[in-house]
Amino acid sequence: MLGTLYGVGVGPGDPELITIKAFRRLKEAAVIAYPKKQKGSKSYAQKIVEAYFQPNEKEMLGLVFPMTKDRKTLEAKWDETVNRVYEKLQEGKDVVFVTEGDPFLYSTFIHMMRRMNEQHPEVVIEVVPGVSSVNGAAARLGLPLADGDEHIAIVPARDDYETMKKVIQENDCVIFLKVAKVIDLIMKILRELDLLHKASVITKATSDEEIIWKLEDIEGAELEYLTLMVVRK
Repeated sequence: MLGTLYGVGVGPGDPELITIKAFRRLKEAAVIAYPKKQKGSKSYAQKIVEAYFQPNEKEMLGLVFPMTKDRKTLEAKWDETVNRVYEKLQEGKDVVFVTEGDPFLYSTFIHMMRRMNEQHPEVVIEVVPGVSSVNGAAARLGLPLADGDEHIAIVPARDDYETMKKVIQENDCVIFLKVAKVIDLIMKILRELDLLHKASVITKATSDEEIIWKLEDIEGAELEYLTLMVVRK
């Protein structure tokens, strides 16, 4: 009997934001798989899970996902990762693959699921939704994201002046994910549109490392990867 692969969202950072179902899947599964950093500190999702389970309580499977756009390198690594998970499933073990936020919102699990479906379509896959960083940030900032007929956009921030400007102009609320790498560009656009006072920036929302930024401290600052901006017009 093959084990089941679960994609489980463990929330935006605060361990108490794990759902009851997510906790049950984690408790019942033999293997907890998580995105592993190649070196240095623990991954974000791993730290959330370890609030409840010690490494010696479960079989912990750290999976490295290279930060590269080289197609051949990525495909080789994905094949290796899928094979490692499939080996555990072949042993009849259920595997929970944890992601911060929600498994179906800009998550590593999306690629895992697609690859597993392609190579091993017989594997049963179940997804347990989680609280996203978008929801976590809104709660911590005290910002309703959408009301009535308002339009909302969730956009990975990128170095594209016209596209970023257009999305701000066309929506009542925009959440820019991974904003750190282009923060100065977004700030420039907001200044031009006289919307700087409508922006809020938060790093690692709901976690014990959370930072809610003052806008005057933003430009030129080195923001962490898990930083997002909410522009609420």
